[in-house]
Amino acid sequence: MNILITAATSSEAHRLKKQFRADNIILGDYQEMPAFMQILKLPNPSSLSYAHEMLTLCLDKEIRVVYALGDEENSNLRTAVQLFTEFGIELKDIKNK
Repeated sequence: MNILITAATSSEAHRLKKQFRADNIILGDYQEMPAFMQILKLPNPSSLSYAHEMLTLCLDKEIRVVYALGDEENSNLRTAVQLFTEFGIELKDIKNK
């Protein structure tokens, strides 16, 4: 099971990553990043098909838990929580804990 943490360039993402085993964490961001940073390129949350693009990515990368740290990412995924649940993917909201 892989865990995706978005907003990979934020300190919040790196603090969250430290709470898990390093081998199953994937950091991702939709911003352009240098290749050496090994950050997964994510769809842009302003895309009309963002939720479906993220679902496809999660299925392709065997991601079962998503921590969407960006406000726009979180908001867009919240509207599709049932879709993700149907595929066994859990959307975690650390901002409202």
